[in-house]
Amino acid sequence: FGPETGREMVVFAPRTNVAETEKEYEITVDLPGVKPEDFNVELKEGCLWITGERRQEHQEEGKTYHRIERTYGQFRRVIPLEVPTDPEKIQAEYKDGVLRIVVPKDESAQPKKIPVKT
Repeated sequence: FGPETGREMVVFAPRTNVAETEKEYEITVDLPGVKPEDFNVELKEGCLWITGERRQEHQEEGKTYHRIERTYGQFRRVIPLEVPTDPEKIQAEYKDGVLRIVVPKDESAQPKKIPVKT
């Protein structure tokens, strides 16, 4: 397995993708090993806040651990939303360790075609 060269400060920050269309934002967050009751999704201050904690598994007696690379701890991801959103229509789904959040944009933020008179 090779020796460890040093102790590094490791922070758990779940990998996050943010996509945008004309009508909505779609955010996906990798949260393997995190129970739904261990994280929160909130809309505040014009941002989407995803906070929580991935708890460390207990090391078992009688086992010799050669490497421990999985990270644990509290996390906070704050995603600024650049246009007004409709908070009543936000949807969040957690499946197979992936949190998917759809944030619809407010009607006022969506493009509107303006007819040109001739």
